[in-house]
Amino acid sequence: MIVISCPSTTANAKQLELEQQAAQERCCAQAQRLEELLDHYANPGGVAPPSARVVHTMKVNTPPDWSAWSSWKYAWFVATKATQMTGDALKHTLWGPRKKSWNIQMTLMSSLMRGAGQHTELMDVPSIRLFMGMSGIGAPNADALVTPVTFPVRRRRLRGILADFDRNEDGTRELSGEWIVGKKTWQRLQSEWKACQSGQSVPKQTERVILYIHGGAYYVGSAAEKRVISVPLAQYTDARVFALDYRLAPETTFPGPLHDAVCAYFRLVDDLHIPSSNIFISGDSAGGGLSLALMLYLRDNAYPMPAGGILMSPWVDMTMSGASWESNAAYDVIPVFDAKDHMNPISSYLGAGMEKYLTHPYASPIFADFAGLPPILIQSGDSEVLQDEITLLSRKMELAGVNVRHEEYQDGVHVFQTFPFLKIWTLAFDGIGDFVRDVLPSVPIASEPGRKEMFAELDSSRTLAVSNDGRVAEGGVQKMEAEFEEKHKQKGGDFDHCEHCGHGKTWGLQQSDELQVHLVHPEADPSRRRQNSPLKRVRTHSRDSRTPPDSPTTASFKIRASSVMPLPQDRSTSRGRSGSRSLDVPKDGRLEAFDRIY
Repeated sequence: MIVISCPSTTANAKQLELEQQAAQERCCAQAQRLEELLDHYANPGGVAPPSARVVHTMKVNTPPDWSAWSSWKYAWFVATKATQMTGDALKHTLWGPRKKSWNIQMTLMSSLMRGAGQHTELMDVPSIRLFMGMSGIGAPNADALVTPVTFPVRRRRLRGILADFDRNEDGTRELSGEWIVGKKTWQRLQSEWKACQSGQSVPKQTERVILYIHGGAYYVGSAAEKRVISVPLAQYTDARVFALDYRLAPETTFPGPLHDAVCAYFRLVDDLHIPSSNIFISGDSAGGGLSLALMLYLRDNAYPMPAGGILMSPWVDMTMSGASWESNAAYDVIPVFDAKDHMNPISSYLGAGMEKYLTHPYASPIFADFAGLPPILIQSGDSEVLQDEITLLSRKMELAGVNVRHEEYQDGVHVFQTFPFLKIWTLAFDGIGDFVRDVLPSVPIASEPGRKEMFAELDSSRTLAVSNDGRVAEGGVQKMEAEFEEKHKQKGGDFDHCEHCGHGKTWGLQQSDELQVHLVHPEADPSRRRQNSPLKRVRTHSRDSRTPPDSPTTASFKIRASSVMPLPQDRSTSRGRSGSRSLDVPKDGRLEAFDRIY
């Protein structure tokens, strides 16, 4: 695991040494605890762990009836919450934030959500969907193009748990989603199109595609609401992102959403002719768990596997067994419901199949065997309630030989990638971009039909220009087209493709004897981050380290090049070797598994 921290620029060497020593002691204890806890997740579909807050036979309370008294309770809740937020804002201003790197926005967000799970008599699923669907105000910039699409669900001859669901499809049901293309990627595509029209030769580019599955506890959220993630995801990876709108609970229970995710994947592979080796599967929270379930289903049924997975704060344990559900509840931004509460999303998602599916590996992937999965990037925060289960997930993947990289961000809350005002936001998407380029440094799309199909889908009158915080920019499409045409006139039709796609500036692995690896904290100059942070490329158990005494903000390490992540063509020969990125700097200068960098 790698912990991305926010050290003070005034910290001296002694303080750093004490922090590193304390981290070593904590992580040694953590390693022993993880080994013991993993025994409870060894049997897919088995009994829940002893610490489970949700069990197979649990009965959910019926929702209370709305009454006049409920209106008074709602008013009291609003007044109490406003008072609490005002107090937290004053404490933040006078005595500093509750977490070291939090700004006032994060303090208020945490204060707003803290304790909300104890007032579920005032909530129902429609009201939460309405709240989550509220958009920001203001005039955003045009950072990406979004094209909504709808496609019919047809039979795919699916196997396993989805066989019966597949047979019931008659072609009349539809799924929706949207294509997201970053501004620079769109300019590159336009350059290619103009070049083809004028008879110029177009160099083959890496056509990376990301299937993004949004979070929302399986019963709220949509692709449009999560543009705050999907837009920067497209920007930082130079990839085309397809964000899926899958059916939500309680209207559709497990494994219905998994069926939708599988259909979306095969639409990319079969209908749009995109090679599976060019596709990444990504998701946040419940979408992260669903993304992992999708990869497990593909592996179990011998379907073509994607290039890799990107999991942001994945929810992988329906039993809610981790102690962090309590220890981090005071800081996180997701409400912690009582297990038997009518608003508990687990009962909505599993429905009548609670007893049958609670520990099923496609519902609770922490119970799965992970052997044979592609490279996985996991990002999480140390202040979220899912911290324990995500740590267990990365350790179990490591033991299974998966090439896994787990980044745990200091002071990060659940899916902190939705908060662009955080310092760690840029670091996280930088890490995703580096991971994607490491796994797919340069792989041209295999078939010309794939290019034509994607071009056809992206050329739509419904296309919107969207900012990187997810808001629609009025007139943004016309503005981007005008900018491109002006640049086209200035260049006289001679396009420099690399100018737009950054193809010549990607950070592919160099097979040298040693690699210099740096950890750059969020105070560093953002313009220098990319050349100073190739941290994402290393996979090893232990390694030599040296920390420069004159750089309190940067930790530097020498890493053997033999430990780097294998390229896709080498994965089949390397899966027997652990690919974890668990690092620390103990006093003897060695880096051991489960330890952390501060």
